[in-house]
Amino acid sequence: MMRKSVLDTSALHKALTRHAEISEQKLKKRHPKAVSLLEKAGVSAGNIRDHAAKLAATSAMAAAMLFAQPVAQQVFSSPSVKYASLTADQLQKIFAEQLKTVLPQSVTPLTGEQEQKITSVIKDTWGITAVATLQNERLNRSYGLIGAEQHLPRFPGDSIDQHDEPRREGITPGLGAWGYFAPSKEQLTQDLIEKEKWYVAVQTLYLPDWNTRFRSLRDWYQYRKVLVVNPVNGKTVVAVVADAGPADWTGKHFGGSPEVMAYLGLNVGMQKGPVILFFVDESENPVPLGPVAYNGSK
Repeated sequence: MMRKSVLDTSALHKALTRHAEISEQKLKKRHPKAVSLLEKAGVSAGNIRDHAAKLAATSAMAAAMLFAQPVAQQVFSSPSVKYASLTADQLQKIFAEQLKTVLPQSVTPLTGEQEQKITSVIKDTWGITAVATLQNERLNRSYGLIGAEQHLPRFPGDSIDQHDEPRREGITPGLGAWGYFAPSKEQLTQDLIEKEKWYVAVQTLYLPDWNTRFRSLRDWYQYRKVLVVNPVNGKTVVAVVADAGPADWTGKHFGGSPEVMAYLGLNVGMQKGPVILFFVDESENPVPLGPVAYNGSK
């Protein structure tokens, strides 16, 4: 009859304790400076593994909490701490006042220095990197007048009644510069719906190298994310380039979808006004489309 082996826990504990003591003595002998630094930090040589385990657990918990947050919260909750207690209206007012000190008195092209200052103000306020020149590409204007555009057909057979409000602007009889957003209604994704909602038109046709670099520029600008700012009220929205225009003779430099114009407060009266339009640099963080919020407020 076989006997069950019985674990002598007392002997095991003594052996492990002795092994730990020997390891600690070797560490002190081989790396005295490192041990001295650890002890000054409150970590004994014998407890390094325990301390490392606690740090690893803390890091894992922090990472889990970070990635559990909504994307918008991660992107828009990183401006300066000095703005943490402000409401959206207060922050937009301060933002507009800061821009006023940088922008020219009339709506004219910005200098490189002005563009750099605006990039800094945007980053400090919203935590978003927005630049006038991205990957060596830039528009002829980064500050100009924007006018109201209609909804764009998203798929063959699309109609205004299939779009969300606002609808009073109607839908264009022709396609946008890049054609339909989807080949059919069944293939229209939520991402493409958002792109049509938050779109702008920019004057790609007036770029100095548009004809010689047509294919590469066409692909680069399609659905390129931009930050559009109304410097009068500080309201800011992230949009994509989905159409070309307006024509030079209109006196306008950009066009905005009904949703873009409504949020910026430019869908009344003449339905146009000055805006800053910079490219969004997403090399560090993804930036969602729509109104730019701070701590979830809009």
